[in-house]
Amino acid sequence: MNEPAEIPVEQLTSRQARAEHKRLAEAVEAADIAYHQNDAPEMDDASYDALRRRLVAIEAAFPALKAASTVSAKVGAKASGKFAKIRHRVPMLSLDNAFTDEAVAEFVQRVHRFLGRRDEEPIAFTAEPKIDGLSLSLRYEKGALVHAATRGDGEEGEDVTVNARTIAEIPQTLAGPDVPAVAEVRGEVYLGHADFAGINERQREKGLPEFANPRNAAAGSLRQLDATITASRPLRFFAYAWGEMPELPAPTQSGVVQAFGRWGFRTNPLMKRCESVEDLIAHYRLIESQRATLGYDIDGVVYKVDELALQARLGFVSRAPRWAIAHKFPAELATTVLEAIEIQVGRTGALSPVARLCPVTVGGVVVTNATLHNEDYIRGYDSKGERIRDGEPPDIRVGDTVTVKRAGDVIPRVAAVDLSKRPADAKPYAFPTLCPACGSHATREINPRSGKEDAVRRCTGGLICPAQAVERLKHFVSRDALDIDGLGDKQIEFFHGDPDLPVKEPADIFTLAARDGANLKKLKDKEGFGAQSVAKLFAAIEERRTPPLNRFIFGLGIRHIGETNARLLARHYGSFEALRAAGLAAADPASPERQELDAIDGVGPTVVEALTDFFGEPHNEELLDRLLAQVTPQPLEAVASASPVAGKIVVFTGALERMTRDEAKAMAERLGAKVAGSVSSKTDLLVAGPGAGSKLKDAQKHGVQVIDEAGWFDLVGG
Repeated sequence: MNEPAEIPVEQLTSRQARAEHKRLAEAVEAADIAYHQNDAPEMDDASYDALRRRLVAIEAAFPALKAASTVSAKVGAKASGKFAKIRHRVPMLSLDNAFTDEAVAEFVQRVHRFLGRRDEEPIAFTAEPKIDGLSLSLRYEKGALVHAATRGDGEEGEDVTVNARTIAEIPQTLAGPDVPAVAEVRGEVYLGHADFAGINERQREKGLPEFANPRNAAAGSLRQLDATITASRPLRFFAYAWGEMPELPAPTQSGVVQAFGRWGFRTNPLMKRCESVEDLIAHYRLIESQRATLGYDIDGVVYKVDELALQARLGFVSRAPRWAIAHKFPAELATTVLEAIEIQVGRTGALSPVARLCPVTVGGVVVTNATLHNEDYIRGYDSKGERIRDGEPPDIRVGDTVTVKRAGDVIPRVAAVDLSKRPADAKPYAFPTLCPACGSHATREINPRSGKEDAVRRCTGGLICPAQAVERLKHFVSRDALDIDGLGDKQIEFFHGDPDLPVKEPADIFTLAARDGANLKKLKDKEGFGAQSVAKLFAAIEERRTPPLNRFIFGLGIRHIGETNARLLARHYGSFEALRAAGLAAADPASPERQELDAIDGVGPTVVEALTDFFGEPHNEELLDRLLAQVTPQPLEAVASASPVAGKIVVFTGALERMTRDEAKAMAERLGAKVAGSVSSKTDLLVAGPGAGSKLKDAQKHGVQVIDEAGWFDLVGG
């Protein structure tokens, strides 16, 4: 049976619509908080827009749902609480989106219909690039900057005045005879590509995490509690709109923006006045063609009715003005030359082909690598054996001129090949059958359901494969596994290659302190470490000598056993010794242990095969013996008995300030709680941060106990 999300809106029943509406509203709300408040978007723009479009479509078909929810009418997310709040005198609204030329034509027709104008009566619009940055409102009184506020939820934003004063392109005072007594000038704070690259280079030099993209870097820079950090980053500002301004300097959108330029603001030179749909589309195409050379990121073109009197007549609907729309760009594309194909070996032994490209700018990001997915994709066929690309031959070869596709922050991929430019000596790529890291055979498993080969080829070397060893160690200490604080990817790579304190397998982690004590060359004297950090690291390792059984199982990185299956197995067998014995005995298909494994709800034949293969490998048995000499996995009941939230069903919602959502869930599960994604009558506790929405209402309806983040730490003892 199809899920509601797969059913066309017009075919949804009332019950399906309610469930689908709730799911979409929660997803949109979470995405808004991640993007606007945490500066860490969890999905690309296209995915977000698709969610919101379906939400609005359901509300149009089932109006009662809209009356019960305001999510579709929200703009952004509530202010985070790190800064003082400023209420906008005039709300900072969002824009509706258009994705096709036809949608733009429909927008223009709607404007004509609303105003009672015939199609042949021209209405002028402005067209300008849609800057991908952080919206900011600047209030000037008698020409002097009084305060600066982020958009927040559109009604209330964060006071970032001190930080905004450090941005060179934001004037402290406005110049000109037509500057009104009160002027709220709005625009976008952003980073240029060159400046963004410089910031990430300095982050790397300091050993700090890099920013994902210029928008995140700009938002994070503006919302620093230390204004000197903001001042050190070359933020820029384009002015293009306004809030409260009793005396306007011109009767048109374009005229007011021109006044901004006279007052000392930087305005976009690509803004143009257009008088027809054809003019709008032509200017869109021009801006799109110049996109990669602008030096800053844009994600579309914004059209606005130029005459302010007409804007006033058109007014607003829900969260957006009727007189404006954003014409978004499609998934970003660029053409370049594929210089080489390299193979990377992942934690599970998967051989992943990567295209090394002649550097090309795609949507403001310099791309040098792109995924080729798997060997079938290189050959031009999908998992069903059907052609991916048209043309003969359909494969991808070194030397080909290729189209690279990048949508949002998704990893770029090679999407097409220009066969007319293929070199005469280009040869079909021969995918390796031996692992490039250890020389072991690389094979393709047979899918038990379809009976066909999996698309991915995998190294059979397992723990003897150095490429897998490092990635498996990273997985073992990761947040959802043993969660060892201070032992991240960089530290694992360091210890794996360190001649004095090598970490080649999980057991080595727990002997680090003892080996360091016996070494003449101490860890605290090595670059990047110190006495305090080493002490903290060793203490964190000690705290994980008795991990919850499910996390220990997950941390082993057994093929096909994720968090859910690890929890199922931990609850069923109760101890690692029992699971290990069952895994060994179940290699015999006729054994009662095999029958017991097969009967566990949620554990299928693929997982059973993975377990028996893992425990049947002598190298793995030896590794487990060494590891279990250092750690003692705890049954879930043992973990639960020592915790005030043991056995309770906990839900987290809203923004958390002292930890991420993943950290919160990991902490709760470590303490024996069961983390759920939605509130029901069986929920014991809701931890609600700022921006909590429908889950908070559900908790109140069901009488569920509600606490904030501080209350959570008080409950679990800090």
